[in-house]
Amino acid sequence: MGLEDYSYRAVSRRTALKLGSAGMLAAASQMALLDKLAWAPQRMALAAAPPKSDIQFDIGAFIAPAFSRNGVQVQFGPVFTFFLTADLTRLPSRTDQAILANALDTIEANYAWSPSGVFTFVSYSAGYFLRLDGIAAVTVPRLLSDRNRFALEIAVPSPTDVVRRSDGSIFNNRARRRFVVPVQLERNEVLFTLRSDSIGILADVVRWLQGSDSLNGRFVRSPAFGTLFRFDAPRLMFQQIGLPRQVANANNLPFRTRVNPETPMWMGFADQQTNGSGPASITTFQGNASARLTDARAGDYFDNGSIQHLSHVIQDLEQFYDNVGNIAGEPETFLERVQYMFRSNPIPSQGNADQFTDGGGPSFLNNVFQGTGDAAVSASGNNDDAPTHRFGHLQALQRSSRAADGTPVHMRMDGPGFNSMDVPAGRGFGTGNNLAKLQFTVFVPTAEFFRVMRINQASLDLEATFDVEQDDSGLERFLTATRRQNFLVPPRRHRAFPLVEFT
Repeated sequence: MGLEDYSYRAVSRRTALKLGSAGMLAAASQMALLDKLAWAPQRMALAAAPPKSDIQFDIGAFIAPAFSRNGVQVQFGPVFTFFLTADLTRLPSRTDQAILANALDTIEANYAWSPSGVFTFVSYSAGYFLRLDGIAAVTVPRLLSDRNRFALEIAVPSPTDVVRRSDGSIFNNRARRRFVVPVQLERNEVLFTLRSDSIGILADVVRWLQGSDSLNGRFVRSPAFGTLFRFDAPRLMFQQIGLPRQVANANNLPFRTRVNPETPMWMGFADQQTNGSGPASITTFQGNASARLTDARAGDYFDNGSIQHLSHVIQDLEQFYDNVGNIAGEPETFLERVQYMFRSNPIPSQGNADQFTDGGGPSFLNNVFQGTGDAAVSASGNNDDAPTHRFGHLQALQRSSRAADGTPVHMRMDGPGFNSMDVPAGRGFGTGNNLAKLQFTVFVPTAEFFRVMRINQASLDLEATFDVEQDDSGLERFLTATRRQNFLVPPRRHRAFPLVEFT
C-alpha cells in the first residue's frame, strides 16, 4: 500500500528502558507497558530526504503518506510522543543559546529525522518571553483584528472546564461530569516535543538532555546546561491502530470490549483524517493564501512560528461507552456516540446490529465540513435522521475552525495517554491509579483562535438558545481538562532560545 502497510515488526527488546531521573522513573511503568504492546511500523524509506522545513512541526514529508481506511484518507505520524516541560532558573545567555542549538543539532546527527529516529520541536511560553525585558514586545506578532494583542497569550479555562474560584469553591457546569478536577493553567517556560516510533529512543534523548553523556549507544557529552533547566516528568502519548484496545485489555479495563479493535483513539473514532487538519503553512503567523491572522510577514523573526496549545484531559470512558462497571444509567449505543462526536444531520453511520461489542460500528468516518452554521441546525432540532436538539463535537468546533474556503486553520497532533496524572485517589485502575487520557496538542496561528474554537466546542450559547440538554451537547461531560498552557513554537532557524541574541 506504500504506507505503514500494517506489516509490523515488534519493538526491539534491545531498547529496554533504563530510566534514571526521578521524572523518568515516574513514567517507567506506562512506558514499559506500551513498549510491550506497540509494534514499530515497517515504513517505506524516502527516495531522497527533502530539506527540513523552517516550520518546526511540518514533518509530513518525512512520515508515511496518507492512505485509505474504510474510504477515509488518514495519515499517521510516529507512534509515540513525549511532551517534556521545563522551567528555567535564570535568563539564558548567548552561550546557553549556542549550547541548546548545538544540542538539537547533535540529536539529529545521532538519530535520523524520521519516525525511526526522532523529531524534536521546542516551544516557549509567555513566561519565557517576559524574561527578555521588552524585546519580545516589538518582535512577537500581533493580531490583525486587534494590534494591542499578541499572537501568544496565556491560556484561559474553557467554558466547561472545572474552575477553582478565588474563594476556594469549585465551579463545574456539567451535571454528569464524574471527574471534578479543577484545571491548572500551567506556567512552564519551555516545551520539548519529541516524536518517534521507539520509546527507547525518546527515553535515550531525554536522558542525554539531562546529563547521561550517552546518545544512541555512543559516548556523546551531554549539553552543559548546568542548572539552567528544571525538567518535569515527560507526558507520554501513543497513537497506533488498535493500540488503545490492547492497553484496555492489558489493564482489564471494564469497557475494554467496547473499544473498537482498530481505533487509534480511546473514544473509538479516528482523528487522523487528512481533511480534518490544515497544511502547516496556514497555522503560521504569516499564514497562507487561505488565512492570515497576524501582522507577521515573510522574513520577520517569527514568520514561520505558530502557537502550540498543550492540554491534559481525563476521558470518562466508563460513562462514554456503556455506563459499565459501577456506573449506572442508560447504555450509550454507537448510534448515540457517533452523534456526540460528529453530528445528527445526517448521522455518519448507523453502526452494527450489536451497538456495543468492538465499538458497535466503524472507527474511520469522514470528518465532513457542512458550514459554520451546521451546529446551530443540529441544535435547533432540524435533523433529518434524528430530530433532537443536539450537536456534535466536531460540528461545534467547525463554527470557527475553518478559513473562508473551508480549509482547517489548525493542525492537531493529539492522541491517547494512560497515566495517573491529576487522577483523584482511588479513581483510576491498577496499582498506578491510571486513567485513559487525551494528550492534546494543536498548532494554530494565534492563542485567540484556539480560545474561540474551544468556546465553540462547548457552544453554551447553542445550549441556551435551543434548550439543548447537557447529555446531547457534544463530548463535554466526558472530558475534564486538568492542565492547559500556550506556547510559541518559533521557526526552526530560531528554535534555540529565541531573541536571546539581542540581550
